Amino acid sequence: MNPIRQEDIVSEKAGSQKEGGFAETVKIIVQALILALFVRTFLFQPFTIPSGSMIPTLLVGDYLFVSKYSYGYSKYSFPLSPDVFDGRIWEGEPERGQIAVFRLPSNPSIDYIKRVVGLPGDRIQVREAILYINDEPVERTPAGMYRHPDGGPEIPMFTETLPNGVSYNVIETNLRGSGDNTRVFEVPPGHFFMMGDNRDNSLDSRFDVGFVPLENFIGPARSIFFSVANGSHPLAVWRWPADMRTDRLFRGL
Repeated sequence: MNPIRQEDIVSEKAGSQKEGGFAETVKIIVQALILALFVRTFLFQPFTIPSGSMIPTLLVGDYLFVSKYSYGYSKYSFPLSPDVFDGRIWEGEPERGQIAVFRLPSNPSIDYIKRVVGLPGDRIQVREAILYINDEPVERTPAGMYRHPDGGPEIPMFTETLPNGVSYNVIETNLRGSGDNTRVFEVPPGHFFMMGDNRDNSLDSRFDVGFVPLENFIGPARSIFFSVANGSHPLAVWRWPADMRTDRLFRGL
């Protein structure tokens, strides 16, 4: 029988420790991925703003968290939108004035973000750029001129106050735009009427978006957690000093 040398024992222990360390690292990574997937699916999902339809409230390059549980869950709440059930479970309805992410009714693979202005049963119309809800004009007052923080011309800005007291700013580049005089939209049961705050540059329920079914909602936007200008990638840290909008970080919505 060959004697067991001390260096063999040390080498064997070292190999076992390396294998154990690698396995532990893999375990931690898998647990982190499962936790991230759980949070993204059931609690909060990050979204980025790709267009200016919600200016002045949201800017291109804003990154925000959307609450997944506020309206309950539909098939669109889950990755790949599995067709396992219809409608919503633990249902909660969007509130007037909330900024919400939803799946485009005509193409549910596309995410949209707009403001809820019309609830089921409402009559919605825009006359001379004034929003009417159930034949009553929404309170609207001048709020000065708006200039985009990344530059550009000054644009007239107004503060709207909805019947439930929610106030927000909108901008109007043209008081005679194609969406400033509309027909009356009667919101059907289980549907909502959505509009962008950039009233003359928003494809919303006044146009091809139409009424949005409750099933299509992902959730309300809760806060901006990051914001960069000039089309910068959020991981391009070398551009942060010039492009990060520090005044928008962790801003509630």
